Amino acid sequence: MSVKRRVHQVANIVRDGGVRGLGARALGKVAARLGGDGEVFPVRLEDVRAADVTRRPPVVVPPVPPDGRLTVNWVCTPPSPGSGGHTTMFRLVEHLEAAGHTCRLYLYDVYGSRAADHEPTIRAAYPGFRGEIHDVTEGLADAHAVFATAWMTAYPVFNDPCAGKRFYLVQDYEPWFFPRGGLSALAENTYRMGFHGFTAGRFLAGKLRDDTGMAADSFDFGCDVERYRLLDGVRRDGVVFYARRLAPRRAIEVGLLALEVFTREHPEVVVHTYGEKIGSLGNGHVDHGLVTPDELNRIYNRCYAGLSLSMTNVSLVPHEMLAAGCIPVVNEAEHNRVVLDNEFVRYAPATPHELARAMATVVNLPPPDFEALATKAAGSVTGRSWDDAGKKLTQVLQRELGTPAV
Repeated sequence: MSVKRRVHQVANIVRDGGVRGLGARALGKVAARLGGDGEVFPVRLEDVRAADVTRRPPVVVPPVPPDGRLTVNWVCTPPSPGSGGHTTMFRLVEHLEAAGHTCRLYLYDVYGSRAADHEPTIRAAYPGFRGEIHDVTEGLADAHAVFATAWMTAYPVFNDPCAGKRFYLVQDYEPWFFPRGGLSALAENTYRMGFHGFTAGRFLAGKLRDDTGMAADSFDFGCDVERYRLLDGVRRDGVVFYARRLAPRRAIEVGLLALEVFTREHPEVVVHTYGEKIGSLGNGHVDHGLVTPDELNRIYNRCYAGLSLSMTNVSLVPHEMLAAGCIPVVNEAEHNRVVLDNEFVRYAPATPHELARAMATVVNLPPPDFEALATKAAGSVTGRSWDDAGKKLTQVLQRELGTPAV
């Protein structure tokens, strides 16, 4: 990090601090650091203080021009390359831009960096995005629609006085990211702010409607089948695991134990891991760390089965594995079955031994049977286009805003 950028961070943190009184100072200490790893508190306390969810501000929507072209604000945490949630958001944004709508990005950064610090990374990682990039602390300009995209971003979207109907891109049930306590409550409260939800998969829309009364539509996961596909001439020799310590909902502990059990019976099978560097698991392990999508497709094509665990809403990984002919082994859960809805996914309870056995049933298939299975699995996702998600979003906006089609 540059010295200049660090100076701006410190200045912004000091400017935004301003807590007074003994109780406020205590909250400030909690907000400054969480736990032994020094994690910064994920939402600004002043944003939470300002948000009385029982007093919803009136919704004011600017007139839509005769051509139906909309202006849409998106409030998000600073995007990073390879982030699945940000990638999905930008796919939706770029679909709207291609249809002639204007999209603006507002960054919510509790670390004190400026939008200008993040813009080069964003432009490089998401080159299809053409809109403006601003700091949320500068205030939001009027728009027809304003999207929160993660629980902490819902607070400034709720508080800001700008015009625009409020929407909420919900890609996971974020209260489940935390132990039952203050942070889970703060996350859950955002579903009671009166926004209209647009959720990744049917499970989340149903849960939000049932648990909080939130109005919600859903979109089906797409799959980038131009990038994830069967490759000719690649020999399969292993299994693969999406391993991320920084995402507890992906259950790295259970996954690594399952791989340990599996390799006892199948020492000849190569174990591939990716997501972050995790260290050696012994002979026959390849620790890929963070990889590009093209590299990931080559890894999938080398593997018979892939272990993809989701204790909350399912990730993009299983569909991408399927497209490459790699059979996903997924923990048994309603939220996974509802969203994936694919006959080629193998489910098992989230115990190391049962997950290991599920991987073994794939690896032990005779070569002709596996090749036939891989081909059918890849074919099962060829029709899953991200364009369908973009079209669904357009339909929801037109319905909720009463706009004509562009």
